[in-house]
Order: sequence, then structure tokens, then C-alpha cells
Amino acid sequence: MTTQQQKIGTGFGAVSTADEVLQGIDLSGKTALVTGGYSGLGLETTRSLARAGAHVLVPARRPALADAVLRGLPRVEVHPLDLGRLEDVRTFAESFLDSGRALDVLIANAGVMACRETRVGEGWEAQFAVNHLGHFALVNRLRPALAPGARVVALSSSGHFMSGIRWHDLHFREGYDRWLAYAQSKTANALFALHLDALGAGVGVHAYAVNPGSIITPLQRHVPREEMLARGWITPEGDPHEDFKTPQQGAATAVWAATSPLLEGHGGAYCQDCDIAEPAAHDDMLVGGVKPWAVDPDAAARLWRISAELTGTDLFS
Repeated sequence: MTTQQQKIGTGFGAVSTADEVLQGIDLSGKTALVTGGYSGLGLETTRSLARAGAHVLVPARRPALADAVLRGLPRVEVHPLDLGRLEDVRTFAESFLDSGRALDVLIANAGVMACRETRVGEGWEAQFAVNHLGHFALVNRLRPALAPGARVVALSSSGHFMSGIRWHDLHFREGYDRWLAYAQSKTANALFALHLDALGAGVGVHAYAVNPGSIITPLQRHVPREEMLARGWITPEGDPHEDFKTPQQGAATAVWAATSPLLEGHGGAYCQDCDIAEPAAHDDMLVGGVKPWAVDPDAAARLWRISAELTGTDLFS
């Protein structure tokens, strides 16, 4: 792998907000893309990047809703895109390339968690397809637009603790488990960033995976309230667990990874709490860290080859 998983002492932490980590960073003249940038963590990410001066593109599965939510934010534009449809990815990417604009930051934020069994594309399991394959295809198709020094940030999760890549059955054709499917997709996000950095470093493109932490957002829309109570995510009154982050805090690590000069020389790192994450020596997902299967360069290269074959896109290798 290209970096060591050890903290570098950034001065930020779990309670830092996206606005705080961007303080003093001028993104004027920079173009960023935030998938799902109109809800939950994505919305806070979009707001903070725009406040720092960036021009932000928000590809959205529900563009009318995105327009309504983002109305009034300067330098923000919405485009239709369903990451579960590769034809949508191709159309969006071709349109952006035709514009001749360069892309400085791409934050692969959109995702789905613990949904009922759903098939998209060629019968692909939806969480793997949307969370990983859609972003894989998007980044590859946008490769010609990525400026020297561009950063790609993939949102992973401590959910990766529950599963590595199920090489024998990526799409759960032998029995669906919504939580293992989510876990696999989050491991895939981390491995994607790791190998993308290895391939992109030669042309000045770097990638990072981030665990945003535990936050209650619309991402949990498929998780029943009773289950969230049983897991201790919310109180009986419906409030988030006292150790959970706010959405602004949850967005901090992604914008930090997208902009911090402290990450120079640490390409491919898995990050949390606005720093590089330590290896996880436990199974406490609230504490976090990173499991070895999410930072395995051989697994990352293998997943890249499979993803390229499935999506028909590979502009980096």
C-alpha cells in the first residue's frame, strides 16, 4: 500500500466540523463534485465547500428535490444521475467532459444502507452496485477531466468491520443479508480508493477513503426505528446516541481529506476523525479504525479488475 495507517497529528478530531477544517482554505476557482450532495452528510459537504469558494456540482437521483434543497447556495449546480444506472453515469460524464471543465475534487458520498434485496443493472446487488460500482464507473469516465493534483474521496464506514469482499458471491445470489451487503460495499469503497491512488499517483491524482463516523441522517431510512433503538443508535425519545456526530461533524473528514496539505505523501490512506486511522485491534465500530481487509493492496487490485470488467470502464490502468 502507499501509506502507513498511523495518525499524523492534524489538530482536528471527532468533534471538528466541516467549516472548521476548511477555515483558511480558499477554494475559489476550484471545481468539486459531490454525489448525493443534497442530503445528510452530502448536503453539509456541499454547503461547506461552497462557503469556501468552490464551484460544486451535485449529481442527484432526485434532481427536483436537490434543486429545492440547494436553492440559494452560490456556485452550486445540480445534474441528474442515478448511480445504479451505468447509462446515466456515461451520459453525465460525457456531458461534463464536453464542457471542457477541469475537476479538482470528487467526493463519492452517495450511498444506500441496509436496504431490502434489490437488483440493478445486470442483476447486481444494489448496495454493491450503487455504493461501489457506480462510483467506480463515474471516476473512470471522468478521468480526462481530473486536474493535476485532483483528489478523490470515497466514503467508507466502520460498517466494513462486518465483511471483506465476498469473492465467491459478490452479488449475494446464494442468500441476501442486507447488513453484510452494506459491509461489503464499504470495504469496496476503501479498496477502490487504495488502488485508485496507486494508479493515479503518476498523473497527480490521489485518493482517500474516509469513515465519517456514526451520524443519524437519511442514510438510515431503510432501518426501522425499533432496530435503531435496539442497536443503541437513538434514545426512546428519538434523539441520536450521545456519542454520535452531527452532520456537520460527519462531513468534516471528507472535506479535510479533499483539501488538507497534511495528506501530501499519504495517498490511499483510510481516514477518520480528520486524521489517518489506526489499524483496528477490536470490533467496536463506534471507536473505529480500519480492518486489514480494507487496506489490502492485493485485494484492491483484484477488486479493480473485477469492477472494470463489470462496468466496462478502466481509464487508469
